Amino acid sequence: MLIPKIGVQLFTLREYIQNYEDTEKLFAFLQRIGADVIQISGIGPIEPEKVAFLVNKYRMDVCVTHKDFNRMLNDLDNLIAEHKMMGCDCIGIGSMPSESRKSAESVREFIKQVNEIGKKMRAQGVQFAYHNHAFEFEKFGDKTVMDMLIEETDPEYVHFIPDIYWIQVGGENPAEYIKRLKGRVKVCHFKDGEIESDCPMITELGVGEVDLDACFKACMELDIPYIVYEQDNNFDEDALKSTEVSFKYLQDLVKANS
Repeated sequence: MLIPKIGVQLFTLREYIQNYEDTEKLFAFLQRIGADVIQISGIGPIEPEKVAFLVNKYRMDVCVTHKDFNRMLNDLDNLIAEHKMMGCDCIGIGSMPSESRKSAESVREFIKQVNEIGKKMRAQGVQFAYHNHAFEFEKFGDKTVMDMLIEETDPEYVHFIPDIYWIQVGGENPAEYIKRLKGRVKVCHFKDGEIESDCPMITELGVGEVDLDACFKACMELDIPYIVYEQDNNFDEDALKSTEVSFKYLQDLVKANS
């Protein structure tokens, strides 16, 4: 079994990566707390060459990104080139466009698009990956959106970035559910929070209701190489402090399962 590498999803820290100077300070902070794996998402309008310079300077392993779907449709070659500068071989999408969620037919049109995008990416040595929220567990007829994504996308061209919190909010056991994605996951999002609530609250790792240890063990069994912490909001003090607390929790999970 593989012990996953652990890191931080920078969307958690998006207010600190809106310009070059702040991004460098953040990378130095991550280095201080022992985090050398990152997912780049929510970053500001910084030249790709400058982002790549910081990645190399601070020896960050960019395991995946979230990028705009329109760029995948209309600017794919440049997008891939930018990722290769950072040494990143996986490009993710945070969610399907809202217009793609309206019906089974619109979901299947999205599936056609990502199959084609994923095929083009693979031809250039890069993998497409889809990140879930909870809406993918709503049904059209007898299938959920997630059923369709798993069953009707090409396993070679479309992989996944499972978010264990949103899987549980969607009504599934995340440690069991991610087994459906075997062989199609490079990065798993570890997020914690309240589940049974009209307005679910996201928290630091270890504070909420997700069985993180069971999910970690499942990632080990599936040989998922990366786990990154993500917290969208509701920080205990600020996003930096929450990141320090949650990354320490991940470090403890690694020790407990090694």
